[in-house]
Amino acid sequence: MVFALNSELFIPEDAPVRLTSAQLEELDYRKLYEAYSSRGRKSVTNPRVLFKLLVYGYQCGIYTTRKLEEACRYRIDFQWLLWDEAVPDHSTISRFRTGRCAEAVEVLFYQYVRYLEAQGETDYETVFIDGTKLESRAGRYTFVWRKSVEKLLAKVKQKVYAATSLTSLENLEQHLSDTAAEIRFVHGAGRRKSEAQKAWEALDELRRKWREYEEKLTIMGKDRNSYSKTDPDATFMRMKDDHMRNGQLKPGYNVQIGVNSEYITGIEAFSNRTDYGTMVPFMKTMRQRHGKKYKSVTADAGYERFSNYLFLEANGQLSFIKPANYEQQRSSSFKKQIGRMENMVYDAEDDSYICAQGRKLNLRRECTELENGIYVTTAWYRCESCAGCPVREKCCQAKDTGQPKELRVNKTLQELRKASLENITSEYGIHLRLSRSIQVEGAFGLLKNDFGFRRFLTRGKKNIRTELFFLALAFDLKKLWMKRDRRRLRTHLSEISVA
Repeated sequence: MVFALNSELFIPEDAPVRLTSAQLEELDYRKLYEAYSSRGRKSVTNPRVLFKLLVYGYQCGIYTTRKLEEACRYRIDFQWLLWDEAVPDHSTISRFRTGRCAEAVEVLFYQYVRYLEAQGETDYETVFIDGTKLESRAGRYTFVWRKSVEKLLAKVKQKVYAATSLTSLENLEQHLSDTAAEIRFVHGAGRRKSEAQKAWEALDELRRKWREYEEKLTIMGKDRNSYSKTDPDATFMRMKDDHMRNGQLKPGYNVQIGVNSEYITGIEAFSNRTDYGTMVPFMKTMRQRHGKKYKSVTADAGYERFSNYLFLEANGQLSFIKPANYEQQRSSSFKKQIGRMENMVYDAEDDSYICAQGRKLNLRRECTELENGIYVTTAWYRCESCAGCPVREKCCQAKDTGQPKELRVNKTLQELRKASLENITSEYGIHLRLSRSIQVEGAFGLLKNDFGFRRFLTRGKKNIRTELFFLALAFDLKKLWMKRDRRRLRTHLSEISVA
């Protein structure tokens, strides 16, 4: 006898899979269906159902295609999600994730973010941004370093110049082409190469290496110092120490997320090793995808940079960025650095600084330039005289004892930094800083520990971005289920109790 099992009876009404399916039904899948040709073979499983399976799989911490196939065959919640569709095999799921849905998944993710905003779950008051480094699937010892390539390239150029007096690769290739017609090439056993052929082949090997090194530098671009041979988009970065406290360079990506109301509202991957260079392109992408901008941006000291301040000022967004020297200024060692501008007294009436010995640094000259739509003012100050100063060695770095102390002050930067400092030290700013540590740091904690996502399964920036959008969409759906279960819907900032 065969008993038909009705999965509907075994799935509770408040199960996460029911909420996931209902929420994803609200999305527009036209972009996804455009990836399928009407003339081609019909897909075994409906693309919309495949998309749901992947999102729910990421929500359950199932990332490999073989385990997803196994879950579809034996887990009742995945069978309920499939309904009458055929069980896809692992190759079908893999092709779907790395191919046909690559362009649509980003559109669908931001569709759902806008849907959350329409439900009142998110707002545009502030966005908390932070970054983390996730390891690529590339080999850990497939590194290419900029300094090594530049040294080898310089040696090749030197050898070519010594042999031909040529300084460009194009001229070398033309020289080889011209001289090849005059040489009778021989190959094989028992045939002796002429000295001209040996010299030509040696020069051609240098040309090949020159071309190879130039291509490696082109892959790295201007902002990277390394890349992986098996994943050229990945950069070798210093990851956090493992359980044995072994910190080592690994190929990876700098993943940036924007969090609002505990939901991930923006996610992007960069090859930058640091965070400060990612803020402007990340905020531009979020505004383009959302169609709106946040009133304020909250970030840690890793994002403090003059260009970031200018960008927020030009866009009319409040800055809640902690200054990079915020913690240092409180230390006794920082206060002992008497040559720093922060440890000098500023006289606003005379527009001058007074050093630790009571000597004035008067304004020497001032320059104002237009940068990113904002006038930037830079001033230079010089001490009257440092002759006979008992602490000159601690204050002035100039080796010439007759040269007085000078200060270069970016007045616009100081004004923007002061405004940001006032923002973060206000009552609302302190609340935002505490909420940032809970929301965005908590999001990374959930992704790495609860979701168990610590390394990408695919290679290349295009493929890992697809993984990130599936992961962020799964995170938002699980967060919505958790907030509904705890009756915390439509709450935006964490309520922090101060003991």
